[in-house]
Amino acid sequence: MSSPNSDFIRIAQERGYVHQITDVAALDARMAAGPVSGYIGFDCTADSLHVGSLMQIMLLRLMQRCGQRPVVLMGGGTTKVGDPSFRDEARPLLDDAAIERNKAGIRKVFDRFLSFGEGPTDAIMLDNAEWLDELRYVPFLRDVGRHFSVNRMLTMDSVKTRLDREQNLSFLEFNYMLLQSYDFAAMRRAHNVTLQMGGSDQWGNIIMGVELCRRMDGAEAFGLTTPLLTTASGAKMGKTAAGAVWLNAERLSPYDYWQFWRNTEDADVQRFLALFTELPMDEVRRLGALDGAGINEAKKVLATEACALLHGRDAAEQAAETARRAFEEGAAAETLPSITHALPASLADLLVAAKLCASKGEARRLVAQNGVRLNDAAATDANASVTEADLRDGAAKLSLGRKRHVLVRLG
Repeated sequence: MSSPNSDFIRIAQERGYVHQITDVAALDARMAAGPVSGYIGFDCTADSLHVGSLMQIMLLRLMQRCGQRPVVLMGGGTTKVGDPSFRDEARPLLDDAAIERNKAGIRKVFDRFLSFGEGPTDAIMLDNAEWLDELRYVPFLRDVGRHFSVNRMLTMDSVKTRLDREQNLSFLEFNYMLLQSYDFAAMRRAHNVTLQMGGSDQWGNIIMGVELCRRMDGAEAFGLTTPLLTTASGAKMGKTAAGAVWLNAERLSPYDYWQFWRNTEDADVQRFLALFTELPMDEVRRLGALDGAGINEAKKVLATEACALLHGRDAAEQAAETARRAFEEGAAAETLPSITHALPASLADLLVAAKLCASKGEARRLVAQNGVRLNDAAATDANASVTEADLRDGAAKLSLGRKRHVLVRLG
């Protein structure tokens, strides 16, 4: 199609958010005519989302900035089933209390990125437990199940992969795509939601939701997917040696979040500036074209801008200043992340407690590879005891590589 008329599609395409759209011309026309409500679903499997969900969050934020209405769907109902997409085994089933705790934690992330309210472009948050928990099984099969072909469902990648590997796929999980499609139809009826978005691995499920809206109600509906995101080296976005890059400060400090973005590979800087900041694209391209020492300055801009969106400008600038002091001046700044821990304790135990390592085995391996320092001195024994004598001004400084530091205080 020619240049889009709607700001949302034009900017989303320019910044790299769009992989596929079911009918781009029709959706563009609808968005140009007035606010369209579009949703993305998030199951409540943990009390925080991680960076792997950030592109979806930024897409909802872009909708609001462009005069559309973002809808956040919490999977209070579908979390009880578990999305089988591209998983080797079923997720552990959570009880209602755990799902509610996770919902509360996830809501805090969205409060940072979206403005909620009652206006035509204000975000709303829904929970599919509201309608899924009330379904009666036989009427659901008659009204919804009859629109689904088992033959076609068996060809879906999320199902086919498990079957090809001869891995168990429960009937509970097999129902997930029906429930996800019904979510779309239920929200279209109750809230005039006409667009479903998600990662490209959700394309098949999204198409089924679009078709269900048409078959049940003769209604127009649209689907949009984002590219699956990996780093230039092929690593999955949002995963590090120490675990997931969480979006809640209780899970990951603003400083460590800033450091995650500062450690971006050179080849990813321009793409990540486009996706995860709101800098103008001319500036994104200028920064992305830098090399040598310049690309490191671009990474600092990326880190500060991405951190500011999540944790606020003050926290982002404090993280940047802490990094400057720690790495450029060699100072153990008081604003470094810190933990309290009983001493004496083994170095391996402290590395795990500080979340610099995921396990004591990993800690021992990194120490053996000369990757760990205690108070800026190379550590040689992961089992060595760290005592009060190792405290400097009340804290011992643990370092993993050159860029991750945590202060250990007596607790």
